[in-house]
Amino acid sequence: MARDSRAKAAELLTVRQVLDELGGISRRTFYRWRELRLAPPCIRLPNGELRVRRDVLNDWLEERAEGAAS
Repeated sequence: MARDSRAKAAELLTVRQVLDELGGISRRTFYRWRELRLAPPCIRLPNGELRVRRDVLNDWLEERAEGAAS
């Protein structure tokens, strides 16, 4: 059971999956956020594709929740 939760936390999401998770924002918006260093931290694979770890995305979203402590 713990192994499953660790595997889920370490899941690598594609940019498309992240866009869907964020309510369908545009790819252009996501890359603009990256330029401004507002997007969740990404991993660049050797083939140049980006991935975002599930746990990193969840933490990033949690930090942006209204009413979250600064």
